Amino acid sequence: MITTDETSVEAGRTVLSSDARETLILEHLPQVRLIARRIYERLPGSITLEDLVSAGVLGLISAIDRYNPAHEVKLKTYAEYKIRGAILDALRNLDWAPRQQRKRARKIESAIAALEQEHQRVPTEDEIATHMGLTIAEYQEWLSESQGMSIGSLEAAGPDEDGRDLLRYLADTDEHWPSRLVERAALERLLADAIERIPELERTVLSLYYYEEMTLREIAQVADLHESRISQLKSQAVLRLRSYMRKRWPKNGGARAASEKAPGWPRASRSM
Repeated sequence: MITTDETSVEAGRTVLSSDARETLILEHLPQVRLIARRIYERLPGSITLEDLVSAGVLGLISAIDRYNPAHEVKLKTYAEYKIRGAILDALRNLDWAPRQQRKRARKIESAIAALEQEHQRVPTEDEIATHMGLTIAEYQEWLSESQGMSIGSLEAAGPDEDGRDLLRYLADTDEHWPSRLVERAALERLLADAIERIPELERTVLSLYYYEEMTLREIAQVADLHESRISQLKSQAVLRLRSYMRKRWPKNGGARAASEKAPGWPRASRSM
């Protein structure tokens, strides 16, 4: 418990003594490891858990140093935002996803967008595979390979041509500006619309995975499907959303990147 003797106020922000700061860091280290492990479980074996933890600790320290109680957000909530953002930023800098994997994910997105334009509805899995000149088995293999690409992608919706991640959010200093809040609300509504359009099973998988924070194995047990099939459905759902968001979110209105975990899945429809 941090007492008032261990804090001061500077420019509307609580400034901790070095001992109080260290105490908070130690108290929240288990949160860092928990978040890092959840992300680690979705990554290829070339990434180590300790690399993610190290990045997450930097995010935690940033959260503690920048935390402002006047915003009426709990430190734990704000810390999660910063921890996840730091870990995902580290992964992006590592560029861990193979180029072919990224290329295939973009091809799936493009096929989904083209079929939606042609049929004015959400395309089926068979239609996407046929459009791409693949058998259903080959298409599903591509989806399996895209699993890791889903990291943060509902928050990120794929970077646009200018390198902005559409659903990553706002620097700490201006995240409460009215223009940013309006932008966030519009983005949440757009994401909610996208979620409503995808097939029910895919929507359920996303909800259980992102909002209920169940593992793919647990979802497979609930849905009575193989774990690999759940992975494919999740990847396909994320790519559907990315395709929808990329086409409809204006390039000149993209939010400036900072730390991750934006609103995620709007509560009205919610998953994630």
